[in-house]
Amino acid sequence: MPDWVEPVARYILEDGLPGTLRVAAMALIGGSVIGITFGTLMTIDFAPSRALLRGYIEVFRGLPILVTVFLVYFGLPSVATSLRFGPLTAAGIALILWGSAQVAEATRGAVQSIPREQHEAAAALGFGWGGRHVFVIVPQALRRLLPPFVSLLVNIVQNTTLAQVIGGLEVLEAGERQNERLAAVPPIGLGEIHAFEIFGGVAVLFFIISFPLTRLAAYLEKRLV
Repeated sequence: MPDWVEPVARYILEDGLPGTLRVAAMALIGGSVIGITFGTLMTIDFAPSRALLRGYIEVFRGLPILVTVFLVYFGLPSVATSLRFGPLTAAGIALILWGSAQVAEATRGAVQSIPREQHEAAAALGFGWGGRHVFVIVPQALRRLLPPFVSLLVNIVQNTTLAQVIGGLEVLEAGERQNERLAAVPPIGLGEIHAFEIFGGVAVLFFIISFPLTRLAAYLEKRLV
């Protein structure tokens, strides 16, 4: 094995991968909480709130994610200096906005797919709107939501690479830094080009993370939908 492989792999795994996982975790948790809440509220027959939520969903589903990243990272600090975020945090917030819009739309469809009889049965047991949804409707909807949710997780992991554009240290940025280091002339680097091997390794790493999730989504779709 060439001498350069071990330090490059270690840097990508020890410095880049945690950044990717951090951004993905932020987007997954924040997007899920906001999305499920907004999607459930979308089923309320109250036009003003539905219009506001629909606007939120359409804006962040319609914008390219990179534009949202730039709005969070460059745009918000120009409005208020207290809204200045690091690259990974900014990418995580942008993916929360995008992911929550995706989850909200999927949740709305899942909740509305629950038969009306379930609502009526829960109401007959004395549940109000909140109780019906928390204890009866949403748990059933989550079962139908699970396959697209896993697919969304794959998209979130893949889109963490957008942090690289604003300098966030994740897997792709780690690979880029190592590629530049090796290509630099001695004594800084080796003066060697190993871009194919490095970015091929990055691709393999993303495949290792994403492929099991895509198969899980396909399995859940067959079993649960």
